[in-house]
Amino acid sequence: MKEPGIPDDEWRRLETLQSLNILDTPSEDRYDCVTRLARQLFSVPISLVTMVDANRQWFKSCAGLSTRETPRRVSFCGHAILGDEVFVIPDTRADERFMDNPLVVDEPYIRFYAGCPYRAPDGSNLGTLCIIDRKPRQLTQEDIQALRDLTSFVEREIAFLEIATVDELTQVSNRRGFMKMADHTLSFCRRHSVPASLVFLDLDGFKTINDTLGHAEGDRVLAVFAGKLRQVCRESDILARLGGDEFAVLLTNTGTDRAEEFVARVQEALDESIREVDADYSIVFSHGTIEFDPHRHNTVEDMLMEGDRLMYECKRSKE
Repeated sequence: MKEPGIPDDEWRRLETLQSLNILDTPSEDRYDCVTRLARQLFSVPISLVTMVDANRQWFKSCAGLSTRETPRRVSFCGHAILGDEVFVIPDTRADERFMDNPLVVDEPYIRFYAGCPYRAPDGSNLGTLCIIDRKPRQLTQEDIQALRDLTSFVEREIAFLEIATVDELTQVSNRRGFMKMADHTLSFCRRHSVPASLVFLDLDGFKTINDTLGHAEGDRVLAVFAGKLRQVCRESDILARLGGDEFAVLLTNTGTDRAEEFVARVQEALDESIREVDADYSIVFSHGTIEFDPHRHNTVEDMLMEGDRLMYECKRSKE
């Protein structure tokens, strides 16, 4: 058996998958109707909408199959997401990569597989819409196009999900997306005694910019601020626009000292960007930094409340 490789954009792909907050959620008819239609259209016993997580293949919809996940190392879809074309195995018993795969020699006895990768709006292949048969078969070009067409419905639903968790203006997570990802991360930090810190940030004088230079310039300031935060953040950090001119960053494996160093780097990056465009104003902010305490912080909401209070203390000290 050949285990699937790892995509070149794996870190971004997994980050996007986690940000959707869809893993381990109940079945939904908008996905189930696609797999039901695929079973009928191709006359196959099994059709799945899969999501390839770090160590498993999870099924958002599983028509004709009772299990909800399998290890990634034995997944067919792990191979399929390495490319953009429909991945077809006409006869698994005649393919050296799969002939001794546990899913071939045991339940569900896969003999035929075809999986069409679906993409998130950022281009990451998250999983597939796949069809499975217990006997060998071939697909025509018309069949392949039909599978692509059905997969476009899954892509559309994924795009809607991202809109629900991503701030349209700044293209970072919105409050909803942040709360889901941050609570998941804090649970990991609690279990494994990993330090974390939250930085709550609020722009200073933002209303003046809106009132004097217009909302278009205000939007540009928000986009620049989010861009500089993203530039300074590491891949493991979670960044969000909470609303208005309020932002938050959850820094993993980070105490308060390193969190303050992060804040200083953000201000340096902002100052440099303003010098480059020769703007007649500065982008400055107030912030509050909270170190995660598993005994006091049950959720990220607890940290946000403390961070908000400290941020306002910082803002008042400038008056």
